[in-house]
Amino acid sequence: MDIILGSQSPRRRELLSGMGVVFRAVNIHADESFPSDLKGADIPLYISRAKAEAYRSELRPGELLITADTIVWVDGMQLGKPEDEADAGRMLQMLSGKTHQVFTGVTLTSLEKQTSFSDATDVTFREISADEIAYYVTQYRPLDKAGAYGIQEWIGYVACTGLKGSYFNVMGLPTEKLHEALQAF
Repeated sequence: MDIILGSQSPRRRELLSGMGVVFRAVNIHADESFPSDLKGADIPLYISRAKAEAYRSELRPGELLITADTIVWVDGMQLGKPEDEADAGRMLQMLSGKTHQVFTGVTLTSLEKQTSFSDATDVTFREISADEIAYYVTQYRPLDKAGAYGIQEWIGYVACTGLKGSYFNVMGLPTEKLHEALQAF
């Protein structure tokens, strides 16, 4: 099948390439709002399906679309992408000294069928000082990242004290589960 990655994320493109998958990437503009009663892993699953539906009419025979969404979940709240640097700082302060969950929802869609799955990773950060947060936000500008951080960036090197689950899920694509899903599809 011709594989299409429906994502603007350079990290997702890098991860899919690293899996040895030949694909082309497209940008999908979809409504990423979700019903207020959704919690945790159900949020990115819903959004990954919405992204697939937004592109479905473009699919042709023999094509397989991969869409995904990632959120950070802490204290019963969803953290998406920050609106600005102040919002990024607020999010990082919320994660400081705590364990949070990173949920990614993935949807595989062809003309014949659709399947979705999610993955969860627990990430623990030590206490992060206000100066460290300010440095990270101004130097790395994590405004395009759920929870206002990239685990593969400076903040992950200096503040992550533990990780249970898929590291690549935290980057935005659970490669192990995706490999299995592609094999089964």
